[in-house]
Parts: sequence; C-alpha cells; structure tokens
Amino acid sequence: MNFESHFQHSNNKIKLIIVLATILLLSLVLTACSTNNPTVVPETDSKSQDGQLIKLKIGVSPVPHGDIIKFIQENLAPQAGLNLEIVEFTDYVQPNLVLSEGTIDANFFQHVPYLEDFNKEHNLNLVSAAAVHIEPLGIYSKSIKSLDEISDGAVVGIPNDATNAGRALNLLALNQLLTLKEGVGFSATVNDIISNPKNLKITELEAAQLVRSLDDTTISVINGNYALEGNLNPSQDALALESGENNPYANILAVNSGHENDEGIKILVRLLTSPEVKAFIEKKYSGSVIPAF
Repeated sequence: MNFESHFQHSNNKIKLIIVLATILLLSLVLTACSTNNPTVVPETDSKSQDGQLIKLKIGVSPVPHGDIIKFIQENLAPQAGLNLEIVEFTDYVQPNLVLSEGTIDANFFQHVPYLEDFNKEHNLNLVSAAAVHIEPLGIYSKSIKSLDEISDGAVVGIPNDATNAGRALNLLALNQLLTLKEGVGFSATVNDIISNPKNLKITELEAAQLVRSLDDTTISVINGNYALEGNLNPSQDALALESGENNPYANILAVNSGHENDEGIKILVRLLTSPEVKAFIEKKYSGSVIPAF
C-alpha cells in the first residue's frame, strides 16, 4: 500500500469514528431529554380535588338568623370553603324535627333553654355548637304608649312555649306588672303568679302569632326575631326590653350530637363568631340584636 492509499484509508476510519461518536452522543442527548422532561400534565382545579367546597344545609328563622347566614353566604363562606344552602322556617318546631331527621345539617333560630326543653319533650339529642346573638324579648303595644297606661283587666299576650313563657312572665314581673313566686326563675308559669294587681288576663299564644295579636291585646311580649319580622324595632318600639347582660337566652347554632366537630360545622362556627359578623349585627340591628361573642 502506497502512502496515498494508506492516508485515504486512515481518513475513512477517522470519518467512521466521528459518525459513530456523533450517533452515540445524539442517542445520549435524546435519552437524557426523555428522562428529564416527562410529559407535562395540565394542573387541575384544586376545588375538584381536596379543595372542594363543603356543602351545608342550614335551617333558619328569616330574621335575623336568615339575614346573618345570608351575609356569611355572600361574603365569607366561599373563601372559607363552604357552600351554604339556606332553608327558612316560620315556626319553632319544624327546624328541630327536620334537623333530627338529617334533612338539614344545622339550624339557627333558638336558645339553649328552648333546645333542652324540646329535646326532653321529643326525645331528641340536639346540641349547641356555638352561641351567636341575643334577641331581647320586648313588650309591645298598638294601643298604649307607656306601661303606665295599662288598664285593669288588660289582655296580655305571651309565648306559649315553656321557656319563653317563663321569660315573658319575668319581664312582666321586672316591670312590676305582676309578682311571681320567689325562686321560680325562668321556669315560671302562670300558676306561679302570686300577685296581679291590675287583673291582667294572660293569654298564651304561639310565638309566631304574637305580632298579629297586637290588634287584640293591650300588650304582647314578643321574641326579638318575630318583632323584627313584623317591622317592629325593638330598641325603639318596645315599651320595655329585656337586658342583654347575663342573659342565658343567646341564640345558638344547633346540630345533632356528635356533629359539633364536623369540619363544615367548625368552619361555620368560626364565621358566625367572626369580627365581620359582629360588625354586621351591630350595624344592621342597632341594639335590637346583640352579639353574644
């Protein structure tokens, strides 16, 4: 082999080595790219996974309970992870029966003494998850402007449920319209009246009927929520108003026993007792409804 042929042969070998090296390097690069850059999966909406809104169905009296829950529903709930459905009731019986059946997750309309009495009467096991506000009981009238104007034999309407009846009788006694047996407290009934100087005719009516009863009574003792629903302003229209201090009748969020620590209920309690809700109550009701937290 002459020098020229040898050089050409060597040159071909070098070219072959370069081609093979190039192929090997390209293979390694492609493999590395495949390993370090897997197929990208688009991110999914977090609310469709662990961040799903928790659905709660809440039974309420329209005012102020419904107003408060609507404020939360529109302003606070979605950001906190709740999807609230509101069911309105106009009486004090169905919300507890429906809750006990599990048709709703909680209700918001009553105080603890009423709840405890209802549990005993209906053999239920409902409990308070949080105290939210106080609705002072008030004495109202369409015919007189002052309690001093009450005449002999005047008709007086009070709620007919045991807890609110005792509460109403105590408000009448506090305003010296009658005297109750010593020590009966809020468990008082009409049978505990020991002095009735004006011969008041006490008429027990369903709480929801008391606003309408004003056409037929001289005075009626009315729960705050029904007064508000009837376009009465407790802080302005009541002839006498129950004090909010040391008041055991704070309205509560009620649930079936064992559900107090459910995640959705815990979130709702936090919202119901938040500074935002306190400010809403104070601004909207001007003392007719008093925050209990």
